[in-house]
Amino acid sequence: MSSAEVQGELPPPQRLVRFRAMTPFDVAGVGAVERASYQFPWSEGIFRDCLRVGYLCRVAEFEGEIVAYGIVAMGAGEAHILNLCVGPKLRSRGVGRQMLMLLIERASQAGMQDVFLEVRPSNVQAIALYQSVGFVEVGRRRGYYQAAEGREDALVLKLSLSVKSGG
Repeated sequence: MSSAEVQGELPPPQRLVRFRAMTPFDVAGVGAVERASYQFPWSEGIFRDCLRVGYLCRVAEFEGEIVAYGIVAMGAGEAHILNLCVGPKLRSRGVGRQMLMLLIERASQAGMQDVFLEVRPSNVQAIALYQSVGFVEVGRRRGYYQAAEGREDALVLKLSLSVKSGG
């Protein structure tokens, strides 16, 4: 048994995590990550709908288990990251950053000029990640998210790909 196993830590996943397209067979695993991560999760039906309408849907696997996913809608020169989530087991290990960069790269390859997303102001870890790759706050949606005590606003963040690729 390694010292990492004794201490209850996981090995660095960067070289062990596999990113790939989400399939209908992944929906149950994606739903499990979603339910483990959010008090008000998306239903598995929403994930199936995202696949059906052709959104960019990606998963990350670690040791044969889905541990993260990302979903992006694209059109009219804009990409909108609808959901990006890393399961509790691999948070703060670079998997979210890898997924985010994969989604941004795919949006750029598809000719998108800007990437938008919403994030809860209380999700400071996600905000720090998004800002670290160049997202800036461009607005706020009042009462956007369901919350235990009513509603929570969403910060609207934007990344300009034209500036990113030109600079």
